[in-house]
Amino acid sequence: MNAPLISSRSRPSDAVIAAFTAELTNRYGAHVATSMAVREQHGHTLTWVKNQPPDVVVYPRTTQEVADIVRLCAQRNVPVVPFGTGTSLEGHINAPFGGVCIDVSLMKQIVAVHEEDLDCVVEPGVTRKELNEYLRDRGLFFPIDPGADASIGGMVSTRASGTNAVRYGTMKDVVLALTVVLPNGDIVKTASRAKKSSAGYDLTHLFIGAEGTLGIVTEITLKLNGIPEAISAGICPFPSVKAACDAVIITIQSGIPVARIELLDEVQVKAVNAHSKLSLPESPLLLLEFHGTTAGVKEQAESFGEIAAEYGGGPFEWATKPEDRSRLWQARHDAYWAARGLRPGAQSVATDVCVPISRLAECVDETKQDILESGLIAPIVGHVGDGNFHVQPLIDTENPAEVAACEAFIDRLVRRALAMEGTSTGEHGVGQKKIKYLEIEYSTQALDLMRVLKRAVDPLNIMNPGKVFAL
Repeated sequence: MNAPLISSRSRPSDAVIAAFTAELTNRYGAHVATSMAVREQHGHTLTWVKNQPPDVVVYPRTTQEVADIVRLCAQRNVPVVPFGTGTSLEGHINAPFGGVCIDVSLMKQIVAVHEEDLDCVVEPGVTRKELNEYLRDRGLFFPIDPGADASIGGMVSTRASGTNAVRYGTMKDVVLALTVVLPNGDIVKTASRAKKSSAGYDLTHLFIGAEGTLGIVTEITLKLNGIPEAISAGICPFPSVKAACDAVIITIQSGIPVARIELLDEVQVKAVNAHSKLSLPESPLLLLEFHGTTAGVKEQAESFGEIAAEYGGGPFEWATKPEDRSRLWQARHDAYWAARGLRPGAQSVATDVCVPISRLAECVDETKQDILESGLIAPIVGHVGDGNFHVQPLIDTENPAEVAACEAFIDRLVRRALAMEGTSTGEHGVGQKKIKYLEIEYSTQALDLMRVLKRAVDPLNIMNPGKVFAL
């Protein structure tokens, strides 16, 4: 298949942007912002990718408003960058060709909750914490937990996962249907609320993980779960990251239905202790959580304890009180900010890879050795129950030698994962920084097919240009 190249992209002229902004302001008034501070906030990225702000930011309140804005962009060939909460890590929200940022943070309606069907319908600006707060009194919860209080729309676009993925899956597993505004302004509903369907193409999953390059998600139908009868959490130190990962592999292969199993290396534990005022053992550590009945949770924990002991792990300590459990997991979610405290003033470069569970110990152990040999400060933390782990080098971006060392390390990390039949990113997404690795991860034919889809849906290349594919 010889796919035509994606349409080239350039910045709109100042005259086009001025006319476009005037028309937006005429239609949406105070919901349009052009100040540099707001624009830079929307080009902000939590990594070392340079800030590339849009020319204008608009805050729609309905699907129809999003459609009207996108239609106007298509008429004037103006780039569109969707924005949720700005927690993405690979430059997804930058605007390398300027244009308009469509910020969906005002679209926060929880449209419906169908308790008997265990699903709900939400707008994209609702965050995962807001949704779970709303659902708590109904005995339900939304299980996908990437750590940050990300917007549901953003989680769809990056195919997010997180600490609960080993038990509950990722966004691709919990989204039933989407409402999407296409690049020409058309509004499409991708599926019904049925839990399964064999009718037609699977349009829903086409947009999950597309990083805003095919359209803007404006409504999401999600699967929900009942809050478990019993939840128990604990910590288990190990003599090495390899021992901890080996214990994880056997735990998963043994079929123990652990809900969360997270790895922190000794560097990350030190950072977490300082940041969250904890006293965790400063050695490689697994944080675990079990969901189910009281008897079931007890049995799961005992089974894990036996496995851990075989690899020199222990003692396995429980966080029995709900407040202690919440504090423990909040500390895990704050790992990114905790790591930055290890080297104040340095730039954090967070990245991730994912490998088959059988290769996890080998990949993490080789990465740990690579960090030591590189002389980098780079904590490791991971959702190791599904083979996904993160590394966060801390570097002085004004030091060319450190930048080069970091870039070389990340390149080796990704290539190591790919050589082990893994992926260049388990949950962060491609964005701007990992475009080149798709050419290694996928065949030419597969990439050509992606380009055919992109060109068919977005022939003007206005939807989040400069992401996923090189122009």
